[in-house]
Amino acid sequence: MSVADWVDPFKTVDRIIIGDPETEVARALVCWISSFEAVRAAVARECQMLVTHEPTFWAHANELEGLNWEPGSASHELAIAKREFIEEHGLVVLRVHDVWDKMPEIGIPWAWARFLDLGDKPAALGANGYQHRYDIDPVPLDELAHRFAGKTATVGEPAVQVVGDGDRVVSKVGVGTGCYCNPLIFQQIGCDVSIVCDDGVYYWEGLQCAADNQHPIIRVNHGTSEEPGMVTLTQYINEALPGVQAEHLPHGACFRLVGRV
Repeated sequence: MSVADWVDPFKTVDRIIIGDPETEVARALVCWISSFEAVRAAVARECQMLVTHEPTFWAHANELEGLNWEPGSASHELAIAKREFIEEHGLVVLRVHDVWDKMPEIGIPWAWARFLDLGDKPAALGANGYQHRYDIDPVPLDELAHRFAGKTATVGEPAVQVVGDGDRVVSKVGVGTGCYCNPLIFQQIGCDVSIVCDDGVYYWEGLQCAADNQHPIIRVNHGTSEEPGMVTLTQYINEALPGVQAEHLPHGACFRLVGRV
């Protein structure tokens, strides 16, 4: 943890979730979430390690210890099958979450901002450094949303959700991901528009509060907002760990849009 002094080693979720810690690793697959599909992909590509940002067993912390392994539980059969598949193929699953959420310049919020062409250096920070503000030339809200949608389309999300007056001119953009995208904090650091994700801000809570305060919101899928950070994590592993070849497994949005426009 020498490069991440903000992480408490006794409380962090960053650890080997499952697998033999003595395994020799030459190939690693990097993914946003270690779905069964990602696990199978790692095995098919002959990787010894799967590096994931989000959980493997559907719980943020204490994934194996806290899971209900009792027969008859809703997750029992799937959990057994997934665990047995991982163990059968000798795969090691390493979670990198707390470190990468705040890794300076290359971690998730920085990578997301660069992906959206907002720049490299935030004008202000909030939430202990997890929420950023980037200042841009003034632009109408809907024009900015269209601009961002063009970016997110490249990773699987062709449209973004917008709350607020589309003609309102904005220039101070709040950037956060995951649970670190509280509109109230963005407003405290001077943002006049916030980019949030669907896992971090709910309609009945944060979004409605922002709407009542006439604070515009652009909302994307959690996976979309963190995909650029998985690219930088892959690059970091390749540069920092000689002898390990890391490959990024694209994930993108967690859904498809079906219907009429």
